[in-house]
Amino acid sequence: MKALIALEDGTVMTGRSFTGPGEAAGEIVFNTSMSGYQEILTDPSYTGQMVTMTYPLIGNYGINTEDMESAAVHPRAFLMREHQAMPSNFRASSTLLDFLQKFGVLGIEGLDTRMLTRILRKRGAMKAVISTQDTDPASLVEKARQWDGLVGRDMVARVTTVKPYGWGANGSFESTTFPAGGKFNVVAYDFGIKYNQLRILTGKGCSVLVVPAKTSAAEVLALNPDGVFLSNGPGDPAGVEGVVDNIRALLGKKPIFGICLGHQMLGLAYGGQTFKLKFGHRGGNQPVKDLQTGKVEITSQNHGFCVDPESLPESVEVTHINLNDGSLEGMRHKELPAFSVQYHPEHAPGPHDAVYLFDRFIDLMAQQG
Repeated sequence: MKALIALEDGTVMTGRSFTGPGEAAGEIVFNTSMSGYQEILTDPSYTGQMVTMTYPLIGNYGINTEDMESAAVHPRAFLMREHQAMPSNFRASSTLLDFLQKFGVLGIEGLDTRMLTRILRKRGAMKAVISTQDTDPASLVEKARQWDGLVGRDMVARVTTVKPYGWGANGSFESTTFPAGGKFNVVAYDFGIKYNQLRILTGKGCSVLVVPAKTSAAEVLALNPDGVFLSNGPGDPAGVEGVVDNIRALLGKKPIFGICLGHQMLGLAYGGQTFKLKFGHRGGNQPVKDLQTGKVEITSQNHGFCVDPESLPESVEVTHINLNDGSLEGMRHKELPAFSVQYHPEHAPGPHDAVYLFDRFIDLMAQQG
């Protein structure tokens, strides 16, 4: 059925909903990955957003149970040039259509995704409304303008776990203590954590206890972990209350490794500042240079905010930069056992170039032990 896509700048485009009627508001962004749509859909970092895929054909390998990165679908809408309704893959257990309908997410096809991406690149990520019900373009543009947006809002509260849980070979299980058998005990703050981060940590011999985003530093230290992991998550890091103080209280007491929103939170804990990027970095093909080795990594990314390197104290060193725009992609404390990256070394989806960062975290815990 016909769907209208209205942006806050007044742009209105036409597409088709292949999931049925509905209306959704959010920040509309684009992702340049050629595959990995299931991992993108189940990434909690997309909470409050509507994702446009630049690759034209989506859904051709279906949905399977192995590639879930969380238990739900988080974007408010999923846009593509063409939806493939008949997937062909031996692992597929359902279709993209069934998956989106199960979680009540609008699926939109038949629009000019290249045009939309060019608009977002030129004018920046924007508030938008997609509807099959309201057919008045002016009304939809006004709804888009009236949406609250992401800046200053605590989106982490919508996705973090309510209570602690352990992670093992077969996934999550109820626990308030570290699972037995690991060489290192790691507390993982859940700001919107992805399963593959937990899979890699446990695969490298860690016993992982996942805790809610606002777990106090005192509670974490009482567990006496070997290290603290700060996960990815959605939205504006400056809009999340209480977390930065806890991270600051943990600095120097335990080794810390942060990814994406966890990286941004760590930057705020150092005393730095964050800012909103024009259209963000989203895709499995983003080039990043490691300033320590000179090597270039092709990385998986999903973020709309960034740490301002000029705001960081002299005790913090920039370790990685984005080769497309020069923005900060990694940093480490020169004196304390803490480092972080803006991109996603857990490669879900994306290349495996940066998985060595988990080994660096393991080495840091071993040195401190």
